[in-house]
Amino acid sequence: MSLIKFNNRNRLFPWTNDSLKSFLSSDDFFNSDFFEEDSLMPAMNVKEHEEDFEIEFAAPGFSKKDFEITIKDNMLNVCGEKKKESEEKDEDYTRKEFSYNSFKRSLQLPNSVNADQNVKATYIDGILKLNLQKNDDAKEKLKKVIEVL
Repeated sequence: MSLIKFNNRNRLFPWTNDSLKSFLSSDDFFNSDFFEEDSLMPAMNVKEHEEDFEIEFAAPGFSKKDFEITIKDNMLNVCGEKKKESEEKDEDYTRKEFSYNSFKRSLQLPNSVNADQNVKATYIDGILKLNLQKNDDAKEKLKKVIEVL
C-alpha cells in the first residue's frame, strides 16, 4: 500500500470557487454536494511500513474524547464529533452560539492487518494517527526480489 493524500479543498471551501455566484443563485443550492455527508472528510495519509500500517487523519480542533475508533468485520471505522455551545445573558440581550463538526470514515483493511493485536491511536497537534500491526506471514512476504535475465 502506498501513501494516499486526499485533498478536497474545493469542496470544503466552495466560496473560493469562481462559480459561487451561479451556485448560490441556482435552484440546486441545497442539492449540491457541499451538503453531502462525505463533503467534509478530513485529509488522510496511509503509509505501509515493514511491521505495520500507519494511517493519519487531519482533524484539527477535536480532542481525544471526540473520536470513536472501531474495527468490525475487517472494516476500520473512524468517527469524530465535536459539539460546542455557549450562552451569554445580560440585562438587555441574550446571545447563544453553537457549533457542530463531525466526520465518519470507513476503510476496508487488507488481510495482512492483524486486527486482534493492539491497535495504537494517538492524537497530537490536530493529527489522529493509527498504527495497525501486520500478520507475521505478511511481514515475511513484503519484499520479493526478481532476477533480471
